[in-house]
Amino acid sequence: MIDWEKNININEVKEIRTRSTVYFGCGAIQKIHDIAKLYSQKGIDKVIVMSGKNAYKSTGAWEVVEKALKENNIGYVNYDKVTPNPTTDAIDEATKMALEFGAKAVITIGGGSPTDAGKSVAILLKYPNETSESLYTFKFTPTQAAPIVAINLTHGTGSETNRFAVATILEKNYKPAIAYDCIYPEFAIDDPDLMIGLSLNQTKYVSIDAVNHVVEAATTTVTSPYAITLARETIELVSKYLPKAIENPKDKEARYYLCYAAMIAGVCFDNGLLHYTHALEHPLSAMKPDFSHGLGLAILLPAVVKNIYDVKAQTLNYILEPISKNINSAESASEAVYEWLKSVGVPNKLKDEGFNESDVEKLTQLAFTTPSLDGLLGIAPTKATKEAVETIYKESL
Repeated sequence: MIDWEKNININEVKEIRTRSTVYFGCGAIQKIHDIAKLYSQKGIDKVIVMSGKNAYKSTGAWEVVEKALKENNIGYVNYDKVTPNPTTDAIDEATKMALEFGAKAVITIGGGSPTDAGKSVAILLKYPNETSESLYTFKFTPTQAAPIVAINLTHGTGSETNRFAVATILEKNYKPAIAYDCIYPEFAIDDPDLMIGLSLNQTKYVSIDAVNHVVEAATTTVTSPYAITLARETIELVSKYLPKAIENPKDKEARYYLCYAAMIAGVCFDNGLLHYTHALEHPLSAMKPDFSHGLGLAILLPAVVKNIYDVKAQTLNYILEPISKNINSAESASEAVYEWLKSVGVPNKLKDEGFNESDVEKLTQLAFTTPSLDGLLGIAPTKATKEAVETIYKESL
């Protein structure tokens, strides 16, 4: 294997153009000074900062962001109550805070949850008579949003470079996804230095999230050569660098390439979209909001690969080659994926996480009735029947 990565200086901040302008590399957080200066010149004098309780401070990100805002006379309020699997109630609470303050832009600091919640608030700032539930039940179609700066703290979701956001409507057990051009972040910051403190489980789960993004995006009915190319590279990098990050969490090179893999995976599924694994995981974390999204995806992936292998064999053989060169059937592909998951310390099944066969009917129903998930199932490479979905859940128990 040729280690082209050795020719990259990970401490040099690169500017990568997707639909967002991404500042990428160790030390990229300092670019918030340039962004704040630009926003001040544009007349953006108030922002809302969306974050969880702790990581935005413990990573050191907030210290830099707060200094940049103050130096450029930009006022701020901080909504720091975003949880994993963010809820519509929290989005409404943050929107009320932002509107009362007069925020003109949104800065998100965190993983996919603060980013997705922040994207939602950015829309509602332009549609103050709407609610997050009306947004996530598709009662209106937004065409504008406040400017978004996404400061990413995990190497998983890719939300900093795409037009997707997800939220949970608790009382309905719904976890829909939205996708609108108006919520591409204007700027994104991917600084691996901010990811050194990720816990062991977070490190695994977010990286597996990136792998799931590309396995799905490369095999939808609307995929493209671009998505397949990005998928192969993502899996190559994750398979190479995730074990290194597990062995040494402070390995900056490992974090750098896991972060890059997650970023291009975000672009990958922005192009190829998603199907079974995400459509079936959303009901899991909607029913159990504390359940890790990445863990749910990991558990479902072997059964999904088994389901789609016969119609996407060449693509799966190509993109999965970095983890196994001995795939020649649906069973061997499923087994190869599960063996890889075990090798990175994620052998879990749904029963390990408190789900049982009695849950399958409700989960299947949610997969077909949650707003937006029918769109994912509709582009799966095999026909997404009720029986097919039930089988994937049962084989994942």
